[in-house]
Amino acid sequence: MDEVAFTEAAERHRRELRVHCYRMLGSFDEAEDLVQETFLRAWKGINGFEGRSTFRAWLYRIATNACLDALEGRARRVLPNDLTPPSQPDAGAPVRTDIPWLQPFPDVAAPRESQPEAQLVAKETIELAFLAAIQYLPPRQRAVLILRDVLGWSAKQTADLLDGTVASANSALQRARSTLKERLPERRMEWSAEPSEQDMAVLRRYMAAVERADVAAVSELLAEDVRTTMPPYPMWFEGRDAVVGVLAAGWDTTAPHYVGKLRMVPTRANGQLATAAYVQVPGETAYQAFAIGVFRISDGHIAEITAFHDPGLFPAFGLDTELR
Repeated sequence: MDEVAFTEAAERHRRELRVHCYRMLGSFDEAEDLVQETFLRAWKGINGFEGRSTFRAWLYRIATNACLDALEGRARRVLPNDLTPPSQPDAGAPVRTDIPWLQPFPDVAAPRESQPEAQLVAKETIELAFLAAIQYLPPRQRAVLILRDVLGWSAKQTADLLDGTVASANSALQRARSTLKERLPERRMEWSAEPSEQDMAVLRRYMAAVERADVAAVSELLAEDVRTTMPPYPMWFEGRDAVVGVLAAGWDTTAPHYVGKLRMVPTRANGQLATAAYVQVPGETAYQAFAIGVFRISDGHIAEITAFHDPGLFPAFGLDTELR
């Protein structure tokens, strides 16, 4: 296989390998790097590909092992609610931290619906709740769970990929499923597989209320037990009153922690409804990239918002970093 043929064959699997590496690492940025590392390792070892498996399976073997190498000795990626109890609305100005937070995955980077591998990116295996839960698995257990329960590989295929035995692969899968059961929300499987028209209407109302800085209108849209997190800020808030209190302080033009005027753009992340928020600070005319918010909407109310305050994520979503 020459370099042109290799590149064409490998590129056909780029999107699904990106999702695979993202599941393993919890980082979109690192998933991009690991796909490139996979292709580099594959090209260097192309003479060792003897056709005993499919080219796709061979790439998955290389990608999985590249991810395991990257994860060695590294702390898992988490969300703020995995680390501390909920914060009080008057907790003070947030302090950014440099711990490795979980990142969102832009839907535009996933396999397209017309592509055969799109069926491997079912919403429930890429949503934030699932990604946050599998970060608690040791790397090899994580790999086994993804290969068996997400990709549908057999125990023998999984054992061969990881240079282990079928018994060890089955044992790792059993332990991984047990941990996942403890970490996933109890009613997760009752969540809607795809956002409904009602969900999208709620999000549109929320976006309009945010742009008006209408705290009362936002309050009506929040579930009583709503939860909001804001990585890389370590604090998080639980309950409508707490969330509304934080918003009121941030939107008060006379308050010391006034955020600025916001503009909202709809997007999608992790198979969920999402928004891109831009902020116009006092004295400026342009709106700058502020945060990617990922939403869970249930029974006509916003149940959870995870707002990733990282403007560097915007290009991956096909979004400008500045609006005028």
